[in-house]
Amino acid sequence: MNYPFATYLTPIILCGGSGTRLWPLSRKSYPKQFVPLIGNKSLLRLTAERLALVGGASLCVAAEDHRFLVADDLKAAGLRGDLLLEPAGRNTAAAMALAAIHASANAAQGADPLLLFCPADHHIPDAAAFAAMVQQGVPAAEAGSIVTFGVLPSFPSTAYGYIEQGAARTDGSRTVARFIEKPQAAAAQALLLQGNVLWNAGIFLARASVLLAALGTHAADILASCQAAMAGAVTETPPGNGLHFVRPQKEAFLACRSQSIDYAVMEHHADVAVVPFVGQWSDVGSWNAVADLTPADDQGNRIAGQGHALQARNTFIHAPDRTVVALGTQDLLIIDTPDALLVANRDHAEQVKDVVAHLEQAQLPQATLHRRVARPWGWYDSIDLGERFQVKRIGVKPGASLSLQMHHHRAEHWIVVQGTAEVTNGDKVFLLSENQSTYIPIGAVHRLHNPGKLELEMIEVQSGSYLGEDDIVRLEDTYGRS
Repeated sequence: MNYPFATYLTPIILCGGSGTRLWPLSRKSYPKQFVPLIGNKSLLRLTAERLALVGGASLCVAAEDHRFLVADDLKAAGLRGDLLLEPAGRNTAAAMALAAIHASANAAQGADPLLLFCPADHHIPDAAAFAAMVQQGVPAAEAGSIVTFGVLPSFPSTAYGYIEQGAARTDGSRTVARFIEKPQAAAAQALLLQGNVLWNAGIFLARASVLLAALGTHAADILASCQAAMAGAVTETPPGNGLHFVRPQKEAFLACRSQSIDYAVMEHHADVAVVPFVGQWSDVGSWNAVADLTPADDQGNRIAGQGHALQARNTFIHAPDRTVVALGTQDLLIIDTPDALLVANRDHAEQVKDVVAHLEQAQLPQATLHRRVARPWGWYDSIDLGERFQVKRIGVKPGASLSLQMHHHRAEHWIVVQGTAEVTNGDKVFLLSENQSTYIPIGAVHRLHNPGKLELEMIEVQSGSYLGEDDIVRLEDTYGRS
């Protein structure tokens, strides 16, 4: 379907957030927006595919550490544009300010772009209904209002903020009577019975000039910090992904205070309109929300992956990698990953973030890191570790290369199990195919490259006195890490 506003509307994906309530699947190094939760696609990719319906070139605001994860998902979704990389998280007011400043500076002369801000981690399966909702908000945004979108509530949730709708407007939207913070259970029930409230979806539509003026009025210090950061921004164009990495000036941005756009602007601005959305929506903000995306059996059990529920009721099992059996359980969430297992009562789903805080205090790596680690060239999975050895599975994308590097403290044995490897080992360059291997001595300059069209997978056995990732001396690197 062709939407008439697609040629002048700029979608902006807000890709921050650590997703701690979905631990152990979501972790700081690989938060929930990148996890392939639905149909083997990440929430970010699904968001990008949805936004491709309503706009052309896009912006995405994300953390510096996640730049290649974002680039991969946007490329897979066929979305092009710029990627604004925050040196640290400063919440949605700063992220939206950066995007509006950048969009204004890069618009055609005299243009005032219409900006659609969307979180990267929401699930909205009906893309056409989403596009129709956006279209309904365009007249109010073109007239100078900031438009927010609310979801028709289906139960008295205590996990969402609410928007109380006011009078109908001639442009098809409604005024916002007030924003309501996440309520207690009794207050949520009363709001639902009231009948004129919506869940706050955190999606906004506004002219760039309107948003920047509102920030200048209600959060002038945030706007000033972001303007200074963008004045010193540096742009990089990495090879192969069609995106531009835009880095705001670090010190100026770090001086910005952290506040949500709701607190900083929306609750104070005089001209905010709201448009309701009646389709299916989830912020996928807890394991209960994830469970609700999976069909239930006659006993209310929901199974994703290799789970089995016997004599159980209302139990959710997420087990993508191995067999997990729940026997005689009730009201449980069971989330299995290769290096961590969560078993929680469903009533405690919102407290999973407290588990992460506990593990961080105990200085356990599982709090923030996965066993399988994404890299711009592919991934590695640490499958075994001893006092003087480590075994990894390594996957390299077609055409990708690791850095030209050396190690002071370890040697490596490489065994190819799938695809073809081009190996640089000292002054020799040679090919290895499946079932072939090579040895990299301590101190040898080496590189691994995938010259083929299929993913290269290999087993690496490291041995030596020190096996840490910081024992890598990069001599050349395609990804700017030398």
